[in-house]
Amino acid sequence: MVHDLRRGRFLKLSALVAAGVLVVSACGGPDLGKQNFARTTVPAASGDSPASSGPITDPAVASAALRPVQPCQFVDQASLAVLGTADGDPTPSSVRFDDCRNKVKDPGGKEISVDAQVGTLVTFASSKGTGQVGGLPQVEVKDTTGTSCTVSALTSRDPDLGISFLIDYAGGDPCRAGRTLLTPAVQKLHSSPQKYAEAKGSLIDVDPCSVLTDAAVAPVIKNAKAGASSLHSCVWGTSASVTVLFFPSTPPLEGDGWVKADVGAPSQAFQKQGATGSSDCRIQWQHRPWQDGSVEVAQVQYTNYDTKPETDDPCGKALGLAKQVAPKLPQP
Repeated sequence: MVHDLRRGRFLKLSALVAAGVLVVSACGGPDLGKQNFARTTVPAASGDSPASSGPITDPAVASAALRPVQPCQFVDQASLAVLGTADGDPTPSSVRFDDCRNKVKDPGGKEISVDAQVGTLVTFASSKGTGQVGGLPQVEVKDTTGTSCTVSALTSRDPDLGISFLIDYAGGDPCRAGRTLLTPAVQKLHSSPQKYAEAKGSLIDVDPCSVLTDAAVAPVIKNAKAGASSLHSCVWGTSASVTVLFFPSTPPLEGDGWVKADVGAPSQAFQKQGATGSSDCRIQWQHRPWQDGSVEVAQVQYTNYDTKPETDDPCGKALGLAKQVAPKLPQP
């Protein structure tokens, strides 16, 4: 199904960010001393002041407050005007509630690709801090070519989540461009951020870590503890893991390895065993309509890299957990 490719793309992007490397289109490094947008509009690399390493208790950026925030407001034409002229309206992700992209041409005609993510995992938070922005710790991770940079404001610790701008800018300093967008974005989070319209029973506001208990996961993975991997996903375990994920997509269908399953949800669920040598299975089902013909999807995935599927029954384990998740979701 289409979900395979999209989910793989999401995981690939997460892996790249975790490695501190972003895909770039330029072959050589730019002259970072040349800026094609006004330096006076760009915050210095040091942030406002040194950031605290303690817990983040700002209610404006608590996970519950951020879940319904629309990411496209941070990369619309008005927001990108500080960098140049946007190509057009932003493009929301078709497989994530918290991701939106756009492109902008700086005054010199160089293209800047911008990806805004709300509540994403922030890697190297303890070693790449550059001060603070709007009272929140600021983190910058630049790739080795100097053409791409991820600039983030931490909104929580343990796990390290935040609002991030992934910048690809072969014609200038991508970190400086990211800081330019991050400052007003944090200000907006503290004032009146645009949010998705409230809809009865939507998964947007659901904490994915709340729909399975550690005790429920224990028979499948011993001693596993819940840990948010984004505002809309939660993971128990590491080499052997269980993941609960809520995302927008096309309606799940039978075929391409997906077969019908019963989780007790009002809509038909489907399961698919992974084709790799590890033990892996996903269970997913439509929860309610989303927008533009897409739907909200709930997914439970079990993965164990240390064993083979023929000795592990991955779909049996995933299905058992999915049956516990389904009745805990809000009714559409």
